[in-house]
Amino acid sequence: MEFDNSFEVPLPPAEAWKVLLDIKRVAPCMPGAELSEVIDANTYKGKINVRLGPVALTFAGLVKFEHVDAASYTARVTAQGTDAKGRGGANAASVFRLEPAASGSKVLVHTDLALSGAVAQFAACLKDKLAQQHAAAPAAAPIAPPSTRPSPPSTSSPAQAAKPISGVALIAKVIWNWFAGLFRHS
Repeated sequence: MEFDNSFEVPLPPAEAWKVLLDIKRVAPCMPGAELSEVIDANTYKGKINVRLGPVALTFAGLVKFEHVDAASYTARVTAQGTDAKGRGGANAASVFRLEPAASGSKVLVHTDLALSGAVAQFAACLKDKLAQQHAAAPAAAPIAPPSTRPSPPSTSSPAQAAKPISGVALIAKVIWNWFAGLFRHS
């Protein structure tokens, strides 16, 4: 799945760029994240704990800066991790770039995330259950008998039907919040 996000930081691009690339400095700001080894200037080992309701996952793996263009403040980062209990994995490729903004810099991020194993099955099952619940809800609503008196005119706007929640999107959002947290707390 692919998704985009952006946020602003109160530093000009040249200063924000240095902070964003300093993984040792940024990693401790993320709840549940731990940097365990610096392999080289662009490759890091670590783990992150993620909780999705009753499901607790610990992903351990590699994060690597595949491409860094300091002149245009653009970088491509790949991450690969597997759950410590063997329940699945995640692979992500993110491209982020900085551009000037009124408050300092705007960070724009495009992420392509793929889940595998039980993690992906959990997300697919959750998505199916939520979609089934949404489809069953209108059918299960009781039918009210017709009224003999006219109803008073409504002053409120009509209620809109709730959209089903995507389990995959929910997991993606948790991972995205973790990734964005790298930059917000610096």
